[in-house]
Amino acid sequence: MRLQGKHAVVTGGRQGIGRAIVEAYVREGAKVLTCGRGARPHGLDPAIGWQTLDVSCPQAVGAVAQAIDEIDILVNNAGVQIEKTVTESTDSDWDLVMGTNARGVFNLCRAFIPKMGHGGAIINIGSISGRVADPSMALYNASKAFVHGLTRSIAVDHGPAIRCNAICPGWIETGMLDAGFALASDPEAARADALARHAGRRFGKPEDIAAMAVWLATDEAGFATGQLFTVDGGLTAASPLRPELF
Repeated sequence: MRLQGKHAVVTGGRQGIGRAIVEAYVREGAKVLTCGRGARPHGLDPAIGWQTLDVSCPQAVGAVAQAIDEIDILVNNAGVQIEKTVTESTDSDWDLVMGTNARGVFNLCRAFIPKMGHGGAIINIGSISGRVADPSMALYNASKAFVHGLTRSIAVDHGPAIRCNAICPGWIETGMLDAGFALASDPEAARADALARHAGRRFGKPEDIAAMAVWLATDEAGFATGQLFTVDGGLTAASPLRPELF
């Protein structure tokens, strides 16, 4: 019960990484409010609060923040992915991806930082795609680089009262992973090659990211701020040379 008595807001808690973080926080004793664009998801624990919310809308985010009296932990997880290059991307694609992944994080931080007391923790979900570019995901790559930069700025500007860190997941078993492999000419071959490039010889699970999100929210991580924590099974640690060939 490392988060006993803490109040947390987690965006994008309907499924995947967000849902895993919500459930992990509840197991650790936190009171959690989560949100998404649609109605309350089926099977969500009744003790977990749900708010229908478009994080790209500053007025909507401000209204939610105004209704909340206490917050100790903010997790910015809501995100979308579009598989296109720069020249293929439309203005609507820009508005969707940058609106959710970049402006959404900005909106939540701007609205909730004034409500966080000393010892507050913000955890932004970045990506290894904010450090190295995945093909045909120009806007997604750029949006996650924004998240990384904003994370550092918040840590510098609002410390020591608030800590702010980002988790940079690698390839996690969610719908986004499947959509990425679907771009390949041979999706199964691409998946097998990607798996071989992981030192851990597996893709990540949402629970792997949730475990890091729990630690960053606790006092155990009290000296960690302004950092990008990569959780990718060793993918970005390796050179392009495959160990099994030597």
